[in-house]
Amino acid sequence: MSTHNHNPAAGTAVVTGASAGLGKIYADRLAKRGYDLILVARRGDRLDSVAAALRAAHGVKVSTIVADLGAAADLDRVAAALAADSSVTLLVNNAGTSTLAPVVQTSQVQLDGMNRVNADALARLSHAVLPGFVARDHGTLINIGSVLGSFAIPGSSIYSGTKAYVQLFSLGLQAELAATKVKVQLVLPAATATDIWEISGVPLSALDQATIMTPEHCVDAALAGLDMGEAITLPSVEDSGLLAAFETARAALFAGAQSGTPASRYQIKG
Repeated sequence: MSTHNHNPAAGTAVVTGASAGLGKIYADRLAKRGYDLILVARRGDRLDSVAAALRAAHGVKVSTIVADLGAAADLDRVAAALAADSSVTLLVNNAGTSTLAPVVQTSQVQLDGMNRVNADALARLSHAVLPGFVARDHGTLINIGSVLGSFAIPGSSIYSGTKAYVQLFSLGLQAELAATKVKVQLVLPAATATDIWEISGVPLSALDQATIMTPEHCVDAALAGLDMGEAITLPSVEDSGLLAAFETARAALFAGAQSGTPASRYQIKG
């Protein structure tokens, strides 16, 4: 049964990695909010079935772009399409890939894939939509980072590096856009039950099951954070004071670095 949620004022939401996992749930929740959708993913068959289900359920317009954001020509094509579409009001940079293994056991293809999809593509697509958002003084950018963006464990070096890029890129954008009505939300999930784990080489069954969040809970929490106006949303962190303490410490460390003189511990005595 189709419920017609289409809300012309909402505009169009773009979701990358939309055929599964968090992206598929974001597409559903945004359609419920009345957004028309542009869904981007590699797997055309999956993408088409997701799009058909959303049209039937929500009565919104859904278009699809089959693309591998890790491939330069595909990324160029998607970036050009988004830059040219003034109906786009929201972008969820959700596409990601992961290999969880020591760097010396990671192939160059896996290394390049994580850098290209998790970092380069996210920056390029942000760069594609932001000029229009700024010109119209309206728009929302949602970047999916990770709690591993500020923490690395053996096996996450490359993945954590890409997510650290997402984290600081997003925080810098927030400062640049502070005087506008353009919103940038950084979402930092912990473990969620999506197929990225099987791709990573570490199956979900290897994790403490109590630490794994469903993708529905993760997206609903992230959208609740967006509605609350949060700049950074950590869906699984109960004590919000932990983030405040981390941000305070980060700022203090940066402030403490503003000296032209080597610290006394590095000065040769005698």
